[in-house]
Amino acid sequence: MTDNELLLAISDMMDTKLKSELQPLKNDLQSIKDEVHHIKLYQENVILPRLNTIESCYTDTYDRYKDYADKMDAAFADIELLKKVVTEHSEKLQKLA
Repeated sequence: MTDNELLLAISDMMDTKLKSELQPLKNDLQSIKDEVHHIKLYQENVILPRLNTIESCYTDTYDRYKDYADKMDAAFADIELLKKVVTEHSEKLQKLA
């Protein structure tokens, strides 16, 4: 056997060994790619629509409260005025009785 033939045989053996040891890594990599793809699909089809629904609910609620915030201040002022008027009227009625 010549040196070239020996080197070719060693090279072939190394290639075979390398391929056999790399195949499990390739399988693992494909499995990881499949899992990532599954996660992305789940995120796109399940999680994002639910988050959008939650966001919409919170946004609508915020808008309702925001629209009535200034009206609430006016309502509190009216309630305070009503308390004073009722107290005064009660005192006047007590004096008349």
